[in-house]
Amino acid sequence: MEIQPQPLDRAAFAPYGDVIDLPDHPGRNYYDEALGNLRPAARPSLSMILKEPTPAHPLRATMLERHEFSSQTFIPIDVLRWLIVVAPHAAQGGPDVSGVRAFIASGRQGVTYKPNTWHHGLTVLDRPARLAVLMWRVGGAGDEEFVTVPPFTITLG
Repeated sequence: MEIQPQPLDRAAFAPYGDVIDLPDHPGRNYYDEALGNLRPAARPSLSMILKEPTPAHPLRATMLERHEFSSQTFIPIDVLRWLIVVAPHAAQGGPDVSGVRAFIASGRQGVTYKPNTWHHGLTVLDRPARLAVLMWRVGGAGDEEFVTVPPFTITLG
């Protein structure tokens, strides 16, 4: 299966989470409604990532992940373009790779995955990138789950 990514936009990404646009004008934009934590004992976790660009073109994906009880937010600090890959839940459990969607985000777009959203790991394009990541963790099972999936290919331009 081959997936062609589309530019990231709010409407297309809405089933999986929220798009966070960096502001163009002075002032503050709140995204509180995008954040989700389903475990009272979980604590907020803020981290910074320096990620090298993927050398694979096209990208062959064999694994997806989810954070069943927490949203996960990626905020660009220094990014040119990055790839977002999401999948719905399969009727029998796990991700449904037949419904995979891929998006290309600009360096002015972040995302928040809703809790329990299947997605591919962070993949940046073009050059090394720095992003901030916010989620909730208890430090054990349930913070994150990784599953092997039937391989699919994402065509990167």
